[in-house]
Amino acid sequence: MAPSRTEPLDFDVPEPKVSYDINVPYNSGPEEYEQRIRANSEFPEYLPVWEEGLWFDDFPIFDYHDPALRADKTKPHLLTSNVKIQSVTPRMGSVLTGVKLETLSPEAKDELALLICERKFVVLREQSDFLHAGPQFQVDFMEYFGKLSRQPVTGAIKGFPQFHVIHRDGNEEEIKNFFKHKMTTTIWHHDVSHERQPPGYIMLGILACPDIGGDTVVADTAMAYQRLSPVFQDMINKLKVNHTSRHLIAHAKASKGTVRSNPIDSIHPMVRVHPVTGEKAIYYNAEFPDEVFGLKDQEAEVITRFLLDFIRMGHDFQARVHWEKNSVVMFDGRTTLHTGTVDYDTTTQTRHLFRLAAMTEVPISVDDWEKLQKEKKERV
Repeated sequence: MAPSRTEPLDFDVPEPKVSYDINVPYNSGPEEYEQRIRANSEFPEYLPVWEEGLWFDDFPIFDYHDPALRADKTKPHLLTSNVKIQSVTPRMGSVLTGVKLETLSPEAKDELALLICERKFVVLREQSDFLHAGPQFQVDFMEYFGKLSRQPVTGAIKGFPQFHVIHRDGNEEEIKNFFKHKMTTTIWHHDVSHERQPPGYIMLGILACPDIGGDTVVADTAMAYQRLSPVFQDMINKLKVNHTSRHLIAHAKASKGTVRSNPIDSIHPMVRVHPVTGEKAIYYNAEFPDEVFGLKDQEAEVITRFLLDFIRMGHDFQARVHWEKNSVVMFDGRTTLHTGTVDYDTTTQTRHLFRLAAMTEVPISVDDWEKLQKEKKERV
């Protein structure tokens, strides 16, 4: 099924009971609220806005060349003598101090991409200069890693629809209402997996954060895949899944929010292969998939619920990113799921960050990967 944003928005849905994602605003607040948050923010230009008149057609398919494949595996340009590196867990996550993102050479960016692929996510502390460099600089930086996705409904930065802005401050009534209907604020997801070429490199830049809480939790879906039996692996290797933005856009429409594109549907393999590491990873999440091809509805419900429950409960292949002021996190969208957490007091502290998502290759199935490897051997 080819992706499409050309169909009309002609479906009617009732007004939603709760926010689609409690971590994200979908409309501007009252004028008094907007004035207060602008006065209190160190980064007022990064507060979410919903510009009128923007409309995005679908991205055409583009050739993609991963910068990590060019990198020196020893990473001499990134891991210089003044850089300290610390593991978050033995298998995943690295914290770097001493790196200045705004001064990285192309070779160092290649090596950063490789480190992200190898370690799943990289936390970069002390990035005040990069965060104050402005939206255009940050867009240019991330475009090195791939074409940037554009936000279909959520708040962005004025003039920069590539930014997805997450801002929570003083929304206690919304949270109370949310918990009248929901048991948790967590949504384990891949970012915009409905894109035909979904993001492989994602940046989160923290602009304000609670002293404690509001962490991002990351799960390694390549390790989750490895834990499955060969029989189960073989079964899901063959499955394809439709990922859609239809529900997100329907929510925005019902909430009388801004919509910048028609829904897009893309079919991806349930297991994708990482083109840099060769790892196989489960590519399924709790937000965008809506159909598993080849299975009956009841079969798909059992298998997908099992996979998501398994990943949610797999604390031995998860890591928790503790946010600190002036931090930036970059993570691998191909082999991780992540979720935000609302476990802090929004009456006293703000959580404000931006996301930029660099789209990479069309997801590669196990079968296609094996064919590619066979062709390479035959050429040799």
